[in-house]
Amino acid sequence: MQLDGIGGLLLAVICWALAAFVVVVTFLPMSNTNVWWIRAMDFPRLQIAVIGGIVLIAALFLPGSGRLIVPVLMIAACGYQLWRIFPYTPLATAEMKLAEAGADTVKVLSSNVLMENGRHDLLLEVIEKFDPDILFLMETDQAWIDAVEPALARYSTVIREPIDNHYGMVFATRLPADRAEIVRLTSSDTPSAFAQMTAPDGTTFRFVGLHPRPPLPGQNTQERDAQIYYAARFARKSGVPLIVTGDFNDVAWSDTSRTFKQVGQYLDARIGRGFFASFDAEKFYLRFPIDQLYVTEDIAVVSIQRLDYIGSDHFPMAATIRLDAAAAARLNMTPEPISEDEQNLIDDSVAKTRETLGHSKF
Repeated sequence: MQLDGIGGLLLAVICWALAAFVVVVTFLPMSNTNVWWIRAMDFPRLQIAVIGGIVLIAALFLPGSGRLIVPVLMIAACGYQLWRIFPYTPLATAEMKLAEAGADTVKVLSSNVLMENGRHDLLLEVIEKFDPDILFLMETDQAWIDAVEPALARYSTVIREPIDNHYGMVFATRLPADRAEIVRLTSSDTPSAFAQMTAPDGTTFRFVGLHPRPPLPGQNTQERDAQIYYAARFARKSGVPLIVTGDFNDVAWSDTSRTFKQVGQYLDARIGRGFFASFDAEKFYLRFPIDQLYVTEDIAVVSIQRLDYIGSDHFPMAATIRLDAAAAARLNMTPEPISEDEQNLIDDSVAKTRETLGHSKF
């Protein structure tokens, strides 16, 4: 069956326009660019695939050659989009089998609270319920810090960085901490948290909390990518177990995140389990996995969770881990080896960042 006349013409115009859109937003991000609007196309891969699927079905009613060409284009575009997000579905093989809970577990909670959000009580309820050993909060201005002080009082080490530009943060832990500080990994005012702690079993490990800038009009991704890449080197440099978490303002399946993961030799407990899409908490049809958690292969993960809504545009993310190298060796896949191109990409980015910062602290 096909539509003719005005109806067929209208359908053809709509299908070709949408098909062109799907093709452009699918293949343009393959270019090596930091332009914000192109990098933003990394985010809605599932949504683009859904649009492409609808166009494919509608194109079956087109007259003429469009009936063949449009479906072929949509199959190619949708196939590529689904291939990129496939690892973050339950159909993929999990690269980390979950460990059993034990007395040596460490609970980590990371949350972008949204600076303008006034529902401080909801976050306090989540903290009370999950009771994390490590707490990392982002977008905390002074009002937020004042509001969460009752929860922070439970922690022996607390670092507060109130900033009213949406990049304030709080790091808190009840574990013994040899070092805990706010650092600048780029020249912009987007701090990161760094700490070295001792787990209940006596294992020394490190924590990095990130919140780089997102791709927005007038704000390309050089700074974001530099901050993410610079953090990747912590794993190679430290030689101790490492947890990296935070609002990356980048999706798990982007080239930047995938390079970060591979160069840092990290593992991701979401692979083979689901998106754990954390943003936008208020728009179910526009949710992306941008609040991320990576660990080195000597860490075992007991659980990973998306926690309850707190009034923010992000859901809090939580994980329970064990610093048990023997258990991790049984349960975790070995990270893929680093390619020479990826190594060179990170080395160049780190060198430029260190030169910009004027120091080589990390």
